Amino acid sequence: MLRNPHLTGAALALVLAAPAHAQSGAPAEDSQDTIIVTAQRENRTEVVAGGNVGVLGDKPAEDVPFTVRTFDESLILNQQPQTLGEVLENDPTVRTTLGFGIAGEQFVIRGFPLYGDDVGMNGLYGITPRQLVAPELYSGVQVLNGANAFLYGAAPGGTGIGGNVNLQLKRAGETPLTRATLGYTSDSHFGGSADIARRFGGDGQFGVRVNGVFRSGDVSIDDEFRETLATGAAVDWRSENVRVFADLAYQRIEVDRLRPQIGLAAGAIPAVPDADANYGQAFTNTELESLFGIARLEYDVADNALFYVTGGALESEEMGTYGSITVTDAVTGAASGGASIVPAEQSNQAIEAGLRAKIGSAVTQEFNFGTNVSWQEFRTAFDFRTNYATNIYDTPQVAFPTDVSFASGDLDDPLTSSRSRLMSAFVSDTVGFLDERVLIIGGLRLQEIEVRGFDVNSGAETSAYEESAVTPVAGLVVKPVAGLSLFANRIEGLQQGQRAPINGIDPDNPDGPVLPVSNANQVLPPFKSVQYEVGAKLALGMIDASVSAYQIEQPNAFLGPNEGQPGFLAFAPFGEQRNRGIEAFVSGEPTEGLRLILGGSVTDAELTNTPGGVNEGNTALGIPDYTINANAEWDLPFVPGVTLTGRVVHTGEQWVDQANTLELDPWTRVDLGARYVFAAGDTPVTLRFTVDNVANERYWSSAFTAFGSFGGQLLQGDPRTFKASISADF
Repeated sequence: MLRNPHLTGAALALVLAAPAHAQSGAPAEDSQDTIIVTAQRENRTEVVAGGNVGVLGDKPAEDVPFTVRTFDESLILNQQPQTLGEVLENDPTVRTTLGFGIAGEQFVIRGFPLYGDDVGMNGLYGITPRQLVAPELYSGVQVLNGANAFLYGAAPGGTGIGGNVNLQLKRAGETPLTRATLGYTSDSHFGGSADIARRFGGDGQFGVRVNGVFRSGDVSIDDEFRETLATGAAVDWRSENVRVFADLAYQRIEVDRLRPQIGLAAGAIPAVPDADANYGQAFTNTELESLFGIARLEYDVADNALFYVTGGALESEEMGTYGSITVTDAVTGAASGGASIVPAEQSNQAIEAGLRAKIGSAVTQEFNFGTNVSWQEFRTAFDFRTNYATNIYDTPQVAFPTDVSFASGDLDDPLTSSRSRLMSAFVSDTVGFLDERVLIIGGLRLQEIEVRGFDVNSGAETSAYEESAVTPVAGLVVKPVAGLSLFANRIEGLQQGQRAPINGIDPDNPDGPVLPVSNANQVLPPFKSVQYEVGAKLALGMIDASVSAYQIEQPNAFLGPNEGQPGFLAFAPFGEQRNRGIEAFVSGEPTEGLRLILGGSVTDAELTNTPGGVNEGNTALGIPDYTINANAEWDLPFVPGVTLTGRVVHTGEQWVDQANTLELDPWTRVDLGARYVFAAGDTPVTLRFTVDNVANERYWSSAFTAFGSFGGQLLQGDPRTFKASISADF
C-alpha cells in the first residue's frame, strides 16, 4: 500500500492545520449587516455555463456547439457531498450507479456508462483517483454532454460515449481565503476541512492554495462505515506572458460493509428492503489510496497565439474484499452470496502539448493543433470464493468463505495484467463570420490505441493490440440575436475493440450446442460511435438555459452464425445501440434572492440489428425513460442571512433485462435544507442543515450495468440522511 507514514502524517497535518494568519478584518465602518449580506452573496450555489472544452480550451457556452456546464465549489461547500456522485445528483441528465461488484461510482450520461476511472482532471485522462473522489479538493465539476473523442481523446477505459466529466483542482483566486469547516452526517459520521489561499508579490504574481478534509464514521445505511482523508496543494506563478501551475494531492478512502448491488436469478424484482437496510457482509471492505499531480505551462507566443504543455501522473493502490448477492427467490429475499479478494495498483502518466492561434478581423480563424499521449499500467490478482446462503430482508452475518473457486496471481505482490498507450494528434479550425455571430468548427484527431495483456501468474505477455482511427468533428454556431445561440454538431466517440471468445452459443439456437468461434481471440478494430445533435442556448439576464436533441449510434459486438463456415460462429459488430433524446437545462437567478437549477431529459435507447433478431427493438437495460431535477434556493428577505433550499430528483422507469420483461418503477426523492449566515465579530459564519430523502423513501434507484448481457444490477437508493456543518471565513 501507499501507507507511507510520513506522507499520511503530512497530509493529516495539512487538513488539521489552523490558519497561521487571519485575514484582515472588515473596515471599521462596515456593519455586521454588511458582513452578513456579503457572505450570503459569496455563498450562493451557482452553475457556470461553459467551461473547458478539451483541446478547444476554455469557452463560454454560447461559442461552442456542445452542451457544457460547471457546478462550482460553492455548491460542493453548501450541499456537503461525500462523493462525486452526490455532486452530479444536481444534473438532470446524469444518473449514478456503482461499478460491477465494487464501491466505485460510475455514471450514466445519455444512456451510456462513464466509469469513475474515465473521469478527467484538468483536461487529462488517467489522473483521477480510482472509483471514488473526495469533492472537497475541486473548484468545479464540469459536465459535457455527448460524444467527445475529438475534444478529449478516447477514454482509457472505453467509456464516456454519452458524455464527459472533468474535475478542476482548486487554485488561489484574487481574494484571500481562510476557511475552516466542521461537519456531521447521520448516523455518526464526523469530520472537518480547511481551505487557505493567498496571492503574493506586488501584482499577486505568486499564488498558493492548500486545502484538505478528514471525515470518518457510520453513514445512514446501517453499519456502513466510510472514512476519507484528502489534501491538496496548488501553486501558480504568472508574468506578462507566462503562466505556470502545479498541483499535488493525496486521497485515501475506506469503505467497510458496503451495501452492494444485487443481481437477479429469480425471474422477478424483489420488494425494496427497508431504506437503511444493509445486506452486505461485515467482512467486506475497500481501501483506496492515490497520490496524483498535474503541472501546466502556458506561454503567450504573441498577442494572438498560445503555446501550452500539461502533464500529470497518478499512483494508486486498492485492496478490496468484496461481496456479491444474487437473489434467487424474489418473495422471501433468499439469495446466494459470493466473496472475492482483489488487489489493484495503477501507475498512469499523461502529457498534452498544443498551440492555439487566432487571426483575422472581418473573418476570424482560430487554429488549434497538438498532440496527446497517456500511459497506463494495471497490476492485479484475483481470489474468488464459493457462494454462501444469505437474505436481503434478514441478512445473516457469515464467516469469510474458505473454499477458493478461482485464484490467479499474488495477492500480496500483484504482477502487471495490462499496459496501454493512447496517442493522438489533433488539428482544428474555427472560422468566425459577421463579428463571430456565425462560427464553423472543423477538426480531426488521429488516435492510436495500443494495449498489451500479461499473465498475472508468470508475467508473460499473452496478447497485443494496436489499432488506429480518425475521429472528426464538425460544428456550427449561429447567434441571431444577443443572448441566443443555435448550434449543431457531428462528433464521434471511440473505444477499444473487444476480444473474440473461444466458443459460444448460436443466438439463433439458444438451446443448441457450444460452437467454436472462427476468429477466436481476435481483437476487433476500435468501435466508433457517431453523434448528431442540434440545440439552442439562451442567456437572459441572470438566467442560462439550453435545450438539445441528439442521436448516438454505438456498435455492439455479438456472436453470430458464420455463413462461410458452417458449424462455426463469428464475433463481429452485428448490432448497435441507438440512443435518441431531448435534454433541457436551466440555471440562474430569475429574481433577486431566488436561484434555480432545473431540467430534464427524455431518452429512447433502442437495440437494433441484433444477431438473429433477438431483443431487436428492445430498450437497453438500466436507462430511464426520463429524468427530472429541480433545485431551488431562496434568500428570505424578511430574515437576513437565512437561505432555504430544496431539491426534487425524479427518475422514470428502467428495464432490468435486455428482454424487457422486468421493469423498475419510477422514483422521486425530496431533499430540504437551510443555511444561516451571521457575523461573529468581523468573522462571517455559516450554519448549514439539510435532510436528503426527507420521506425516507424505499426505492431501487438504478438497474444499470456496463455488462448488459449479464442482466441488470439493482442499486438501492440511500435512506433519509441528515447533514450539518458550520464554516467560518477568517
